[in-house]
Amino acid sequence: MLYVCPLSKLEKTVLKTGAGRLVTLLSAGTDMVRPASIRKQDHLYLRMNDIAELRDGLTTPGEAHVRALMDFAREWDRARPMVIHCYAGISRSTAAAYIVASVLNPARDEAELAAMLRWLSPSATPNPRLIEVADSLLERRGRMVAAIKNIGRGAEAFEGEPFRLDPFD
Repeated sequence: MLYVCPLSKLEKTVLKTGAGRLVTLLSAGTDMVRPASIRKQDHLYLRMNDIAELRDGLTTPGEAHVRALMDFAREWDRARPMVIHCYAGISRSTAAAYIVASVLNPARDEAELAAMLRWLSPSATPNPRLIEVADSLLERRGRMVAAIKNIGRGAEAFEGEPFRLDPFD
């Protein structure tokens, strides 16, 4: 099971779910302490800014980030849940959850998964650059990009509410 949350609710979400794996997507310089129950080798920390285009002085999500995320997902034994978080729990983390679900269940329809994401998280606005890179690496021929574009921007929110996404649901 995948859980998505903002940084402010990370500790509570990890404790409540009994998570054994953690994906962190934060900008360089953002302070974050790994919950004590998550072993270092079970924590993937991806440093990137929440941007979709190149900007001077900022780290654009790229192929290395997405490959690391996909490898981390494939290595997961699924014995315990995985928590995915970013600062607000709206953009980078929802994109990462969509990508992980697509990796774990490659037969799942991209549009159906995107619609489920919107239903579970009205504020979800998956980072388009992460989706674009994953679409290319997974050879989805634009279907992931189109599915996320189709759900549109999520509801305005300072941060998202934690939610659960079952890749096989």
